[in-house]
Amino acid sequence: MSSSSTRCRSFFVFPILFAVVLFGLLFPSSADKRHVINFRSPGLYPEGLTWDPRDQHFLVGSLHSRTIHSVSDAGVIETLISDLDLPENATILGLTVDSTNRRLLACIHSLPPLPPFSALAAYDLRSGGRRVFLSPLPSLPGDDEDIARDVANDVAVDFKGNAYVTNSAKNFIWKVDRDGAASIFSRSPLFNSQPVAADADASFRDCGLNGIVYISKGYLLVVQSNTGKVFKVDEDSGNARLVLLNGDLIAADGMARRRRDGTIMVVSQTKLWLLKSQDSWSEGVVYDEIDLDLEGFPTAVTVGERDRIYVLYGRVMEGIMGSYKEEGAREWFGIEEVWSEKEGGEDKIWLYVLIGFGFAYFCFWRFQMKKLITNMDKKIT
Repeated sequence: MSSSSTRCRSFFVFPILFAVVLFGLLFPSSADKRHVINFRSPGLYPEGLTWDPRDQHFLVGSLHSRTIHSVSDAGVIETLISDLDLPENATILGLTVDSTNRRLLACIHSLPPLPPFSALAAYDLRSGGRRVFLSPLPSLPGDDEDIARDVANDVAVDFKGNAYVTNSAKNFIWKVDRDGAASIFSRSPLFNSQPVAADADASFRDCGLNGIVYISKGYLLVVQSNTGKVFKVDEDSGNARLVLLNGDLIAADGMARRRRDGTIMVVSQTKLWLLKSQDSWSEGVVYDEIDLDLEGFPTAVTVGERDRIYVLYGRVMEGIMGSYKEEGAREWFGIEEVWSEKEGGEDKIWLYVLIGFGFAYFCFWRFQMKKLITNMDKKIT
């Protein structure tokens, strides 16, 4: 075989390889499918969800039992903590991992007819869940807890180990230091200045401050369920400012932040909102709304491995109403990955741009190779 023929054969191999690569880019592999985790734990009804980046699993609480569980990405569930010192049938609400101190922080609340009880518990993840402290959270002076009880709902933690807990019933924020000392941190009048949404129904009309996240620049973001407003709270003074948004997040519940780009996720029972800001949250924009499964009653959102967004379908309303009693408690619950089509669209645009550059380079390369082979053939002949 002549050298010219060999070159011609190589000349046609490259287009085939290019087509294979192009096909692979345009048609993602099965590894890119949305991640759905179903796990079995009869009567669990989890409300809180967080991700442990070190041990690479999710953590969920329980509506009726004094337990916290780990859930693997394959749906294997194990009891991580069983704390019998908590009030009988206490509810475990918001959860977060203090990665600096390797602790799990959990909001504890008791529902009627149990006596009023709101506390923050800290568990040592290095020792398999040993309790570090259980800190009762103080009420406002003069409050009668038998009439309107506090509700410790959600928790965020800073890099020093200080925890910030929202009180959904009375619109203030507690602070608990890394040693367990609790105090009332922020009672900003702004929290009670916004009107309750006109379409607020009974399920969240009395629910105020709820989801909360810590931002390393020195402030917290907290969302209010019955008004749909977001507040920026200074971590030193507790002073609050209203974040200007292009829409209200009515019935908002859990909240999370994505480290890669600072996106804030807020979940409600019907949708997930994605928010961004260009000025450290003086203003922000809701750039996507994703419909969720109402029947699953999502209450929490977290960011898992590779910055993937997950929501918890804990069927909590079913657990609260006790509608399961006739047929037995529900056994299966879910953690599901949520995709933003708008973010995916942006990714596709960049993909097509790269493909365009690649195709242009290929055409240029093909033209040059054709000239080279023609010139070489002329020399040989």
